Amino acid sequence: MGRVRFAEIARTSSDVAASSSRLAKIERLAACLRGLSAQEAPIAVAYLSGYLPQGSVGVGWASMRDLPEPARRATLELSRVDASFGKIAAASGPGSQSIRREALRSLFGRATEAEQRFLRGLLSGELRQGALEGVMVEAVARAAEVPAPEVRRAVMLAGD
Repeated sequence: MGRVRFAEIARTSSDVAASSSRLAKIERLAACLRGLSAQEAPIAVAYLSGYLPQGSVGVGWASMRDLPEPARRATLELSRVDASFGKIAAASGPGSQSIRREALRSLFGRATEAEQRFLRGLLSGELRQGALEGVMVEAVARAAEVPAPEVRRAVMLAGD
């Protein structure tokens, strides 16, 4: 299991958004989740569900107005994107705005156009692709080859 490219997560999101079929959404999500490491899977599930594991990271719409041009090649890794969001979320106190702005510029500068579009949707809470909890639970169950009722029960007991 190698490091997953962030472009695959962005592409999956786009594919899921383009489909109106619940079963097609589940299959596409499951295909993306299969083979992810134990460290990558929770991050991918969160992103594909439209939220950041860190919660609010202190980046608003205004922060995303003046960002770098997209990268030409996809080089971002999922774990690096998550680390960048962690750095942005952890910034506090004097100078935190500058730290957030620089980390955000660095992240977007390494992202392709499709990745930037996905990042914007993720940060703004505007990621509308139809991967609601029920769809994601089914996709996780298929990817892990576990009965869906067991995954639903685990989600219920975990509370997240």
